[in-house]
Amino acid sequence: MQSSSLVKPVSLTKIPGRYLAHQEGLPKLPVPPLQQTLDRYMAVLQPIISQEELEHTKHLLDEFGKAGGVGERLQKGLERRARKTENWLSDWWLQTAYLEYRMPVVIHSSPGVVLPKLEFQDRQGQIRYAAKLIAGVLDFKTMIDNETLPVEYLGGKPLCMNQYYQILSSCRIPGPKRDTVINYTLSKSPPTHVTIVHNFQFFVLDVYNSDGSPLTVDQICTQLEKIWNSSLQTNKEPIGILTSQHRNTWGNAYNNLIKDKTNKESVKAIQKSIFTVCLDAPMPRVSDELYLSRVATQMLHGGGSRWNSGNRWFDKTLQFIIGEDGSCGVIYEHAPAEGPPIVALVDHVVEFMRSAETVRSPMIPLPMPKKLRFNITPEIKKDIEKAKQNLNIMVHDLDVKVSVFSHFGKNFPKSQRMSPDAFIQVALQLAYYRNYNRCCSTYESASLRMYRLGRTDTIRSASIDSQHFVQAMDDPSKSNQEKVDLLQKAIVAHRAYTNMAINGQAIDRHLLGLKMQAIEDLTSIPEIFMDTSYAVALHFNLSTSQVPAKTDCVMCFGPVVPDGYGVCYNPMDDHINFAISAYNSCAETNAAHLSHLLEEALLDMRDVIIQLPKSKL
Repeated sequence: MQSSSLVKPVSLTKIPGRYLAHQEGLPKLPVPPLQQTLDRYMAVLQPIISQEELEHTKHLLDEFGKAGGVGERLQKGLERRARKTENWLSDWWLQTAYLEYRMPVVIHSSPGVVLPKLEFQDRQGQIRYAAKLIAGVLDFKTMIDNETLPVEYLGGKPLCMNQYYQILSSCRIPGPKRDTVINYTLSKSPPTHVTIVHNFQFFVLDVYNSDGSPLTVDQICTQLEKIWNSSLQTNKEPIGILTSQHRNTWGNAYNNLIKDKTNKESVKAIQKSIFTVCLDAPMPRVSDELYLSRVATQMLHGGGSRWNSGNRWFDKTLQFIIGEDGSCGVIYEHAPAEGPPIVALVDHVVEFMRSAETVRSPMIPLPMPKKLRFNITPEIKKDIEKAKQNLNIMVHDLDVKVSVFSHFGKNFPKSQRMSPDAFIQVALQLAYYRNYNRCCSTYESASLRMYRLGRTDTIRSASIDSQHFVQAMDDPSKSNQEKVDLLQKAIVAHRAYTNMAINGQAIDRHLLGLKMQAIEDLTSIPEIFMDTSYAVALHFNLSTSQVPAKTDCVMCFGPVVPDGYGVCYNPMDDHINFAISAYNSCAETNAAHLSHLLEEALLDMRDVIIQLPKSKL
């Protein structure tokens, strides 16, 4: 064991290139063996595909996987790509999952984070909170800039920290066919300002003094007061609402918008800013029971064109939202990063704000923050009107239910030596099965950050074992002991799939890679990708994610298919925060109903366990 005197507190000193050295020490993402993926693919299809279709798929897979066949050729191509690149998947994934995806980022792609309700009810409180929050993010930015962010670990293995370097000073830029992401962190003159939006009006707020030190909370407060007082008109054109459009529509409107020099400079100032703070107008009041669900919609889309949807620039990677009524949270553009780095930043900021003592700063007069001007031509006005209409349709269609499951949290499954995440996922399978009397294709994101530039793969939570459990749970002929045995089997299976996924051995990204390789080789698309089973496997009626946080918050996102649900959860010690979304336009789905069934499933699973004699577990 090393003696403690040799272990220097590295987080206090700037070590040049420490981040780079860390990254280079990470392993590269492996390409799983072909036959392993084909066998596992057959296994995950079993609970969601009819026997007849399975036979057909089995035939296609045998053909694809045979020696000297198409699969082997594509696999060799993938392995070549893996040798030549830092990560064979990351660029393809960024393009196909995000930049080439043409639906609006609002609801369809960008997640929101709901933070606990704040105690203020007026502009003073709002401004004070915003100032502390900005100071907290800048504090986190110092760790990124100095490369002193503590490296994160998963199961004792260090994780890729690259995403932390992508979330500040970056922005998505629309294109007519595909988008791009631009990051100004490493530009010759890195940005020193944040964007503030109030009453649909954008401002540049410089947050560093000329000597490079960040402004104090007091100084930021003074500047925010000036911004607030010079944006009291509420009849301004909501230029930001353009960013909520279908990506091709916005791509065309964007090119039209930036033809004007003033507009182009204003847009660039937003894109270059470190992050954005949206000072929102109060929203209509709702009952305490509906409050969190209402805030979730405010974070996801702003509530509609009458409310705060124009108070955003949805392409900006990171936007903090602070309402005059104490509602608060984040929305982030998903292309550069997953939830965990965003939540780590949020946790840091919340902690910083608890301890932030206000430093009385010398009253050096600071310049008035610059208001960004936009010249609105009749054509742009038309684009804004169209965007308002389309956004309001989306707003009316989204059904969100945020609930706090208060009966137990992650401590209960842990006390039974069960994985809390697997316990929740199996409960979700039970809730879905009770409602629809079938299993469905289920997506849970798994982190690939053990590998250099790793993003995510899919944990397929609907398994043969979860199917056996959910079918047995309400079967009166089955004893409690049988039910618990099947429950434990389902949990172990989920845990095994999770381990497989985080170690780069899941099937979804590998199959995508084989398909992309075929496209790149300009050969015909193999039949396994044209098969009904593949379409069903990718139709995720349940799209789920566990985003644990120290803060008592919950992340939320929209469903990924018209007849599906988006389910996000944060398991705390003694309660679990859930956010469930669905579309009102689908008669078969209902967020509140699934939320209720999930609560019942969790309780029933607990009861069936505690009714067993202790020795039997």
